[in-house]
Amino acid sequence: MDLRVPLWQPRLARGNGEGRTVAVSDALEEEFREFVAARSAALLRTAYLLAGDWATAEDLLQTALTKTYLAWKRLGGIEAVEPYARRVLVNTATSWWRRRWHGERPTDVLPEQPARDRVQEQLDRDALWRHVQQLPARQRAVLVLRFYEDLSEAQTAALLNISAGTVKSQSSRALATLRRRLAAEQAAERAAEQAAGVPAPSARPNGPATGPRNPRPAAPSAPAGPPAQRPAATGRGPAAVPGTPRVRPDLPTPAPVVAVPPAPVPAIPASRVDA
Repeated sequence: MDLRVPLWQPRLARGNGEGRTVAVSDALEEEFREFVAARSAALLRTAYLLAGDWATAEDLLQTALTKTYLAWKRLGGIEAVEPYARRVLVNTATSWWRRRWHGERPTDVLPEQPARDRVQEQLDRDALWRHVQQLPARQRAVLVLRFYEDLSEAQTAALLNISAGTVKSQSSRALATLRRRLAAEQAAERAAEQAAGVPAPSARPNGPATGPRNPRPAAPSAPAGPPAQRPAATGRGPAAVPGTPRVRPDLPTPAPVVAVPPAPVPAIPASRVDA
């Protein structure tokens, strides 16, 4: 949607039923066109916050600008035209809110959210916006003018044609309702997570979850049986160690090896060496 294109076009006012048209002053019409081209985008955003969807916001803005133009033509111009148009827009939205059908309607927030791949701040903003849409029309208008349009209590009271005390009370009640509903929604989400077995954020580990480590296999135990008996002592020496080959007693014992010293080398006579 191109917000640079004005959504409003002036219409020629009809006369007293005879079909005669009354031409609007060119200067006043051009001045109002400039106002619409400059501020229609901002007024459309305000209408969206009041209505909740862009299609209804465009209809509300079209109606509000038409009413403002008729007053502009009747009064020969309005000095503070933007506050006047915003007040007409809020009144138009309030009237629409009271008679609207509480059934299916377009919305920017789907009932089934995708995976939690957004930042928590965006999720909180979506939840807050859903609860703002459920507020009464007067409380919703006060919140939009006070905290979105950043108007003072006196300016908000003048636009809504109520007292400053009413602005304070409506704002306080709306904020208290939002806090209570958001707290209840968060408590319900925590209860659902606990019922599903999902640990609380404080109890969840920081690192990736790991399974239990496999214990080392225990050494195989010896089969059950009677206790081993020690061999009887004999006079032939120490008992044989189990697992070593036994020496057969019928084989002859080899004779001991005697080392023979080498024969001495005869000395060479000195005469042989001198020769």
